Amino acid sequence: MSTANEVRRSRPVEVFGRIGQACYGVVHLLIAYLALQVAFGDSGKEADQHGAVATVAQGGFGKVLLWVLAIGLLAFGLWQLLLAATGFHWIEAGRKRVMKKIGAVVRGIVALAIGTYAIKFAAGSGGQSSDSSQKEMTAKLLSLPAGRVLVGIVALAVIGAGIAQIVTGVRKTFMEDLNVVELPRGTQQWVRRAGVAGYIAKGVAIGVVGILIGTAALDSNAGKAGGLDAALKTLGAQPFGVVILVVVALGFAAFGIYCFGAARAQRG
Repeated sequence: MSTANEVRRSRPVEVFGRIGQACYGVVHLLIAYLALQVAFGDSGKEADQHGAVATVAQGGFGKVLLWVLAIGLLAFGLWQLLLAATGFHWIEAGRKRVMKKIGAVVRGIVALAIGTYAIKFAAGSGGQSSDSSQKEMTAKLLSLPAGRVLVGIVALAVIGAGIAQIVTGVRKTFMEDLNVVELPRGTQQWVRRAGVAGYIAKGVAIGVVGILIGTAALDSNAGKAGGLDAALKTLGAQPFGVVILVVVALGFAAFGIYCFGAARAQRG
């Protein structure tokens, strides 16, 4: 454990991890952009992490930027896993610290998954869409004995994760992980506000993913499951869906902005 702590505290790992957190913010800004396109009738791209990767690849320096994004996300993912293993010493030992560590593990896994997908995309092999992967995984679970129960448990876990994100935003507990004196004067309040909006928006989207998985469990139909893209499009299909989706998109953009602040002020 001491070796992992030394690695986490090393200057190169910290620098790359912070750059990676900014890349994580870029991904959320791109998801916000894609969600706004869906809100106003253009649903040609996936409004999720895969769609964000595809958007980066489109520019004139797309492949170069994609490799930069991929390396940054991999660095951020590893930094979060190291933080989960040896960090959060500023939080009193107990349930709260455990939950913080679990959150870091989840962020780490997500960042590593997006970074790996970006590398595959840059190499010309993007693989399945996130919604297709979600449906395939759900179908495999449903085919098992007590498959509907297993999928239902997954749905509840995902909904619980969404609620946890919303609670984090409302209670502003994410600020405990930032050394706010590292932020430029006058920006602390903006980072706090962006974090609140971002965590709540992400929580809503994750909760809808859980509801879609739960619907698949109730109907024993994997086709009703879906990832972030399906969740955002489901929100857009509701009464006042355009307004709801615009608000959620702005929340994702706010989370991206928060990530830029956190990249500078994250406790290490």
